[in-house]
Amino acid sequence: MTSSQPGSARPTSPTSEPNPPTSETAPPAAGRPLSPTEQRNPASSGLDDLDTLGVLKVLNAEDHAVIDAVAAALPQLAELVDIAADRMRRGGRVHYFGAGTSGRLGVLDASELLPTFNLEPGRVIGHIAGGQAALVNAVENAEDSGADGTVAGAELGPDDVAIGIAASGSTPYVGGALDAARANGAHAVLISNNPYASLAEKADDHIVLDTGPEVITGSTRLKAGTAQKLTLNGFSTALMVALGRTWDNLMVSVVATNAKLRERTVRILREAADLGDADARALLESCDGDLKTAIVVSFTEAAPALAASTLESHDGSVRAAIAELVGTKKPVGSDDGTDSEGSGPGTVGA
Repeated sequence: MTSSQPGSARPTSPTSEPNPPTSETAPPAAGRPLSPTEQRNPASSGLDDLDTLGVLKVLNAEDHAVIDAVAAALPQLAELVDIAADRMRRGGRVHYFGAGTSGRLGVLDASELLPTFNLEPGRVIGHIAGGQAALVNAVENAEDSGADGTVAGAELGPDDVAIGIAASGSTPYVGGALDAARANGAHAVLISNNPYASLAEKADDHIVLDTGPEVITGSTRLKAGTAQKLTLNGFSTALMVALGRTWDNLMVSVVATNAKLRERTVRILREAADLGDADARALLESCDGDLKTAIVVSFTEAAPALAASTLESHDGSVRAAIAELVGTKKPVGSDDGTDSEGSGPGTVGA
């Protein structure tokens, strides 16, 4: 994986400033250009003179840069998914490290994987400078503590992946975490919104989300944070797909902890196995409510206990479990063991 190059996501709107500063021309700070996220955005000049709709239109127009910035980083992100999937199959973990908005986004992404994909606790972990208190309140000077980051990063080992998230790419807490994790053999990655991030040298790879200057100078909860959110969504979702936590595009690993989700499991089973409502409910009941087991039973006619044990031996992959039980590596979905065109049950699996 190679470091991405600065993109073309900066605003192109006309400005009264004849030569607005860019990341290439801004005065250097500590030998480096000023991060684009800290520069003034000419497209939002006079923001406080606009009416409410005008403010919202400026924000919306600038948000278009986010999609392009994330798209430019997708090849690197795909490599990171493959590295993380390989390490997690060996028992490794993924750790996010960040401060402020970046830290909150990492914790949010990690916390949503349990209910959505039934990911075991402790497999993807979010760390935020200042600890849990910083999730709802700013903790003074927490992001400046490289020592705290070092302590957090020292938990990692050679099968783990450390992902530091920092808009400016200079947060000391993140730097300490990446240093310590990398020293222990973990694969260390920095996700930043600054092509010239000082922390890049502490990581094996640097994924740049070049969203340019913010509408409100330095407010990285805006474009920078939105780009980070999309990137983490893409990373963790693709990672869960790679680890067999889906069947086709269905959320078959969902944890049915309430009435809405229990109804969703019925609906997913009906769609996956082409069953009527009554049959789907009866099959789920015979499988103790486990959706994956029910799908495997529906395609293989195996006993629920055998289906469950086969799933367990294949890390919960529906596709792999069905392939073993029917004695073929081909997708299931037709009488001769091959698929016809379309999106019927078994066309694509986890």
